[in-house]
Amino acid sequence: MFESRLIKGRILNQFAEFIDLLKSLIREPSVVGAEHSFFRVLQRELEERGAKVTWYEGLLVAQGNQPNSSMFSAHIDRHGLICTGPNEFQYAAFVSGHRSDLLGNAVSEELMLRISDRFDATPVMAYEPWSGAYRGSGVIRNTYICEFRNNLIFELEGLEHLVAGTPVGFRDSLKVEDQWLKGQLDNVLTAALLVHMFSLGYQGTAFFTAQEESGSSWRYLLEWFRRFGGSTNQLIVLDTSPYPNRDAVLKQDVVLRKKDSHAHYHEATTQALAQACDELNIRYSYKDEFVEAQNNELQKQGLPPKSLGSTEMGRIILASNGFVHGTTLQIPTTGYHTMQESTSIQSCQSFLNLLMKVAELDLN
Repeated sequence: MFESRLIKGRILNQFAEFIDLLKSLIREPSVVGAEHSFFRVLQRELEERGAKVTWYEGLLVAQGNQPNSSMFSAHIDRHGLICTGPNEFQYAAFVSGHRSDLLGNAVSEELMLRISDRFDATPVMAYEPWSGAYRGSGVIRNTYICEFRNNLIFELEGLEHLVAGTPVGFRDSLKVEDQWLKGQLDNVLTAALLVHMFSLGYQGTAFFTAQEESGSSWRYLLEWFRRFGGSTNQLIVLDTSPYPNRDAVLKQDVVLRKKDSHAHYHEATTQALAQACDELNIRYSYKDEFVEAQNNELQKQGLPPKSLGSTEMGRIILASNGFVHGTTLQIPTTGYHTMQESTSIQSCQSFLNLLMKVAELDLN
């Protein structure tokens, strides 16, 4: 059995291999709406680890010899830009999502202003969306809201030659500092953990989805389940979860949820994860309870409440009327949706430890 919150046995020796994999994957761009080249990279890594890989629109499916034993999902798109005209670039998630949320509401000016402050002077790189071929590098020099189009416009230096439709990713590398990982972690982090699981002997199913950041990934997942799913379609969605600072991150190793703004999760699956955490001595918290506690304080101050959040799991439960059910498992981070998103190595180790228990892998 596993002991304490530290990974034991052969898995400890292989954690360094996970870090090497993450360092490699984080350098590969995967801008929302232009993920094909990253799927090609994932296919190679997964097949080298013995997985059977199948492509679908917006979805890469990796399976071992017991595909129905467990099912995990992680989205692989990251935020970036898209060229929309001569030397003109827009936030890719707004373009991919048609500049609206699932209810048809236009992107708010408040959200655009918040995003515009995140990437000043950030180095970027352009690539061919299918092959991943390098198309040049540059830097963000300015951002502004276009009053005529009600959208956020980025001005870049060094990529004036690009044509419309070319994706531009934030040029990134993984930093390991004082037992913390730092980079654009959402959501290459849990995708890399799923790939690494096949190195450790995982024989179940792993889904890698596109366009989660624009609210579309659940559609690709649901289409797969409608074609190939069974009577019981239990899914655990992996992701990062934002917290305001490192102190808040360190209060738990992993993050569970009972619900989001769309739906209540499958109670038995959530409870099973909590029980596994207890058995492995892994500290956990519930994100919905964290947000509700914040909202109680905001209500006392007469301030508007915060949303419980919109997740891939909640969307697919709602859209499928429970045909697909399950829960989420998340890694707490701070600096969400920036190049400085950070999490503790202990959280990653605990997360992997828990995944192995759910998948019934024991490498001691």
